[in-house]
Amino acid sequence: MSSTALVWLRRDLRLADNPALSAALQAHENVIPVFVADDSDDPWSPGGAANAWLHRSLTALDRALSELGSRLIVRDGPAETALGALIDETGAAAIYWNRLYDSHSRRRDETLKRRWREAGLDARSFNGHLLIEPWEVETGSGNPYKVFTPFWRNASQRIPSREPIAKPRQLKPPAEWPASVTIEALGLKPTIRWDSGFWTVFEPGEAGAQAALRRFRRGAITGYHEMRDYPADDGVSQLSAHIHFGEISPLAVWHGAGSAPDAPPVDVEHFQRELGWREFAHHVLYHFDRTPTEPLNDKYRDFPWREGYEPLLAAWRTGNTGIPLVDAGMRQLWQTGWMHNRVRMVVASFLVKNIRAPWLEGARWFWDTLVDADLASNTLGWQWAAGCGADAAPYFRVFNPVLQSQKFDKSGDYIRRFVPELSQLDNKTIHEPWRYSGSDFTPGTDYPLPVVDLKTSRNEALDALAALDPAKRGAKN
Repeated sequence: MSSTALVWLRRDLRLADNPALSAALQAHENVIPVFVADDSDDPWSPGGAANAWLHRSLTALDRALSELGSRLIVRDGPAETALGALIDETGAAAIYWNRLYDSHSRRRDETLKRRWREAGLDARSFNGHLLIEPWEVETGSGNPYKVFTPFWRNASQRIPSREPIAKPRQLKPPAEWPASVTIEALGLKPTIRWDSGFWTVFEPGEAGAQAALRRFRRGAITGYHEMRDYPADDGVSQLSAHIHFGEISPLAVWHGAGSAPDAPPVDVEHFQRELGWREFAHHVLYHFDRTPTEPLNDKYRDFPWREGYEPLLAAWRTGNTGIPLVDAGMRQLWQTGWMHNRVRMVVASFLVKNIRAPWLEGARWFWDTLVDADLASNTLGWQWAAGCGADAAPYFRVFNPVLQSQKFDKSGDYIRRFVPELSQLDNKTIHEPWRYSGSDFTPGTDYPLPVVDLKTSRNEALDALAALDPAKRGAKN
C-alpha cells in the first residue's frame, strides 16, 4: 500500500529547494501540497499589501503544481482542525513543513508536532526559510547576538555549501484528491484595485522570483555596493518579497549572486551581507520575541513621544509632509507596495525623530502597506531607526532628508517620479521647494509646506533622547 504525506506550505511557496517537499518526495509515494489560511489568533496576521501578493503567489504555485500533475489543496483554518481533517481524509502517514521563527508560529508548530507524533504520525520540520538557524550561532559566552558585525562574522562561516535542490520533475497524485476551497474564496485579493500599480513592478510566484534573480545577476549586481543607495536607479535586486514568501530560497539567492558572471567580489560581498541582515533580524526575533511591540533596550520604553502627533502621522502616511524625499518614498510605497531601502531609513528617521511619533506606528503602517512586510526585518529596521533595538543607530543619528536627497537623488529624478507637482522645479530647488520664489509654483498651495522645522524638531528629539540618559546630553552628530 502506498504511503501519503502532506506538505504544509506557509512562506515557502516554491517547488525548487524546498526541503520539506524534497523530504516528502523521497520518503513517500504520494505527496499532497497544502496551504491553510490560518491567522485567527495571530497578532501579526498579514496586511493588505502582503495578502494581495499572497493571492497571486498561491495562484502561481497552483499553476506550477498542475504542470507536474499535482495541485494545491487549500483549506480554511485553524491549522490544527484543517490539517487534522486532511490527515483523516487522506490517511496520511506523515506531515512535513518548513519552520517559521516568530513566537506565534513556533508555539503553534511545537504543539501540533507533539500531538501528531503522539498520534503516530511522522511529523517533521525543516529549515527552508533561512541560511542559518537562529540557535546555530551564539556569542563566546553562549548568548544571542545583539550586534550585527560579530554575528555575521560567525554566521557567514556557516553558510551551507550544498547546491540548491532542483525542482522535482513530477509529483505523483493520490488516488483521490481531497476537497479544496478556491484561492479566491480566501478573500486575499482587494475588492477595490488599489494594488494595480504593484504588478507593473513585480511578478509574484516562483517564476517571477527566478526572473528577478536572473535580471539582478545580469545587471544591478555589478556596482551594487555603490548604486544600491540611489533610489532613482535600478541598483537593487527587488527580491525581498520573493524571499519573504519563499518563492525562492535564500540559499538559491546566495549562490545565484555568488556565481553571477563577471560580478565584482566587492558587489557580491555587499549583497550577501544584506542577506546577512535578514538572518540577523530573524536571530533577534527568535531570541527576543517581545521586540515586535516592545523596545529591546528597556530604557526607551519611557521615551517622550510628541503629544498630538496624529495629524503629522497622517501627513507622513499619505506623503504630504512637505519634505520631498519623504513624500516620494511614502508615495512609492502606496503606489507599488515597496520602497527603496535608503528611503525607508530616511522616512523612518523622519517619523520617529522629527515628528516624534512612536516607532510602532511606522512599523504597523509598513506592515499593512509593504508587499515584503516581514516581522523580523520590519521590527529590526524600525528599532534601528528609533535607536532602541539591536545594533541600533546611535541615538543622536537623525537623517536630514534634504541632505539625503541632495546626495542620493541629486538630479531629483526619484522625487519627480513620485511627487509630480514638483517636476517643474530645478535640480537645486526641488530638494527644498519652500525656498522657491516664482509665479509658476506657490509653496504651501501647489505643494505642502514642511509639517515640522527640520532643525528645531531635530534638536527637540536630541533633548528628549538625552533626557533618558543625562550622561549623553550635548552629544553631537
